Amino acid sequence: MNPADADALIMQPIGHVRSPYQDVSEIPKGLGAQHQAEGWLDIRPELEAGLTDIEGFSHLIVIWVFDRSEGCSLTAQPPSDARPHGVFATRSPRRPNPIGLTVVELLERQGVRLHVRGVDMLDGTPILDLKPYLSNVPPERLRRGWLAEAEARRDAIPSGR
Repeated sequence: MNPADADALIMQPIGHVRSPYQDVSEIPKGLGAQHQAEGWLDIRPELEAGLTDIEGFSHLIVIWVFDRSEGCSLTAQPPSDARPHGVFATRSPRRPNPIGLTVVELLERQGVRLHVRGVDMLDGTPILDLKPYLSNVPPERLRRGWLAEAEARRDAIPSGR
């Protein structure tokens, strides 16, 4: 490898997301957002052998590209909080490397097409990788950082106001 190329990464999409979302404004965001939309992960036919046994998993991690995001900002103000946070403490698309990660529920496999629930990506989004979702962190040990604080503030507001 040429030393000048040492920091360069070249990745090719393994497929694309088929989603009901055509515009970012359609994707649920903020506290309590529910990601129940169904879609398809269309994997390139020459990679079909890589899907062997995937249907045995209930959930998948989808690593994808924010291909329509422009620029980068090291701070972001999420819709669920009035304060800015570091980009690495948010799910903002304006990142140094515009990579997204979503956990989806695998509903069925049809050859190189995976029917999933929980998509939060735009239609046509490039997929970089898939992995089975496995967590060894017990729920009582998970911390939600500033999101937990924002949720507590939201829940403290009396309903009907």
